[in-house]
Amino acid sequence: MFSDRIVGSLAGGSAIRAMFEQGNILKKKYGAENVYDFALGNPDPEPPQSVIEDLKRYASEPGIHKYMANAGYPDVRAKIASYLKKETGVDFSGDNIIMVTGAAAGLSITMDSILNPGDEVIVIAPFFGEYRGYVSNFGGKIVPVPSVPGTFQLDVEAIEKAITDKTKAIILNSPNNPSGAVYTEESLRALNAVLERVEKEKSHTIYVVSDEPYVKIVYDGVKVPAISAIFSNSIVVNSFSKSLALPGERIGYVAINPAIEGASILADAMIFCNRTLGFVNAPGLFQKVVAEHLDDVAGLEAYKERRDALYEILIDTGYECEKPQGAFYLFPKAPIEDDVAFCKKALEHRLVLVSGTGFGYPGYFRLAYCVSMDTIKNSKESFAALRKEF
Repeated sequence: MFSDRIVGSLAGGSAIRAMFEQGNILKKKYGAENVYDFALGNPDPEPPQSVIEDLKRYASEPGIHKYMANAGYPDVRAKIASYLKKETGVDFSGDNIIMVTGAAAGLSITMDSILNPGDEVIVIAPFFGEYRGYVSNFGGKIVPVPSVPGTFQLDVEAIEKAITDKTKAIILNSPNNPSGAVYTEESLRALNAVLERVEKEKSHTIYVVSDEPYVKIVYDGVKVPAISAIFSNSIVVNSFSKSLALPGERIGYVAINPAIEGASILADAMIFCNRTLGFVNAPGLFQKVVAEHLDDVAGLEAYKERRDALYEILIDTGYECEKPQGAFYLFPKAPIEDDVAFCKKALEHRLVLVSGTGFGYPGYFRLAYCVSMDTIKNSKESFAALRKEF
């Protein structure tokens, strides 16, 4: 009666959303203040006041609420290109920028534009579970490659072994969701050397698709290497959901490296897909607003404070955890092999966690610390009691 593919996918669903719903049930039963919900990566700071002021200013601009070109406003695209050129040294132009309704749309139009049925896309585990859909929706197949245990850094040798004649792309996500790892420049350049060798020996181009919603959320002086400056065949997908705390507004962009052979054709393909997938164009008002705030970030100091507090609680109560360098997640090791069972047991202690299995990395669990400091501090007894059960 309905789509077999979609109905079949419902059983897997989103582990994050499923635990979010469990959290809502617990809150109704015990009261929100007595439930420690770390499930959803929903930024809790408000957007910067300057963003709100620009929103008010642009809202009354004549024509701002009308259609524009499917790729977005030319002046906004030019401004983003100029910013990226300054940041990366890559000669971006406005023609290389496609404005999109968030990173999810950006990844979707990218996959629709580059994949043929049966093509493979390597993802680095742990990885954001929605990548499965973004790839399979367009006939592709994901090929998970585990990161280095403990550090969650790239295992370049393992990635090289996973490359086949059907490999079309590799998705990188740094800072990583869920681990918070920032991939080192050394490992990225080693990966680039592998891809350049494959292209030379087999005349086989593999695109590096960099999913970068957390690129501004880094700590302790860590620098995120510029993917566009390292990989010629790169496509950067970014959004302002996390950096400006605007997840509900669905605004972002795709930046096509001008060094890609046929970059203009790829841009035309993405514009076509933007329209035919039903996105049509990114929200016009927010295109103008975010172009004024390309270097801004909301809540960074608060996130760092919360990271440190939650990390300390986990270590003090007996969990193993790598301290994240970016994003707003911790990814501790579960004290038992069955991380799904562990997260179910956590609900009995009013802790809402997400299992690592949903991120392609069993044996771990994710905590989103974009929550109040009270939630973090008050959770310590529950984490301690949960740990004593194993």
